Amino acid sequence: MTDLDQLTQSLARNLKRWRGERGFTLDALASRAGVSRGMIIQIEQARTNPSVGTTVKLADALGISITTLLDYEQGAPVRLVDESQAVRMWSTEAGSSTALLVGADARGPLELWSWHLMPGEGSESDPHPEGTVELLHVTAGTLTLVVDGTPYTVPAGTSATFEAHHPHAYRNEGSEPVDATMAVSIPPVR
Repeated sequence: MTDLDQLTQSLARNLKRWRGERGFTLDALASRAGVSRGMIIQIEQARTNPSVGTTVKLADALGISITTLLDYEQGAPVRLVDESQAVRMWSTEAGSSTALLVGADARGPLELWSWHLMPGEGSESDPHPEGTVELLHVTAGTLTLVVDGTPYTVPAGTSATFEAHHPHAYRNEGSEPVDATMAVSIPPVR
């Protein structure tokens, strides 16, 4: 079984489990997440590998981290996640990528991400639930962070934080690759 097959199977199993634990019908989850009922059925039957945006919407609607949705071992007092276990959420032929490094669900989901953006590339994000906060630290290059339509220049060595319930995007408008680490804190489902 390939890594993608394992990811698809884990996502199918966990989406069904967490939807059941939350008591959400297919229609209720579809409405909360802004994802079609048909897409949720396909994911739960492991017939499709959804986009990063769809996966984020589902995790947000369930009030869990993407890490939990993708089936990392849970429950141990200390959990070490080897670099080989980081989940690559997207990549491009030019070499840009993101990796979900680790996540936790204490007091709401908390995630740690690694970003690598090649020149001229970027990623857009839909608004997250009210109360979601993102923190990022740029270690190489210059990131252009766009929050609610306003661009902010974040050079290497600089950190930023923002309320992520606004539309936002990460862009590399420079000539050198951008490397950054990002933490996302999502409020628990009420």
